[in-house]
Amino acid sequence: MSKRCELTGISPLKGHNVSHAKNKTKRRFLPNLKKVTFRSDILKKNIKLNVTNAALRTVDFKGGLDKFLISAKKTNLSKKVKKLKASVSAKI
Repeated sequence: MSKRCELTGISPLKGHNVSHAKNKTKRRFLPNLKKVTFRSDILKKNIKLNVTNAALRTVDFKGGLDKFLISAKKTNLSKKVKKLKASVSAKI
């Protein structure tokens, strides 16, 4: 399973753990991912996505998955969500 948000494209970042003595060891900053089931009113079906908590809040702020997909740019979306965006745009 990829540790990437399907809506925003956020993936793990690289950095260092820094000790008090300034020793640096490599580490990864993982996104806060959740498996969420969204309801699409236009397509009339449930969609399971792997989404960050921040993206979940953004979808809620926009007023649902359909409105989020209409305003989202294609560059950040996963292949699965790009197909959803195309089908939602076709139904409008």
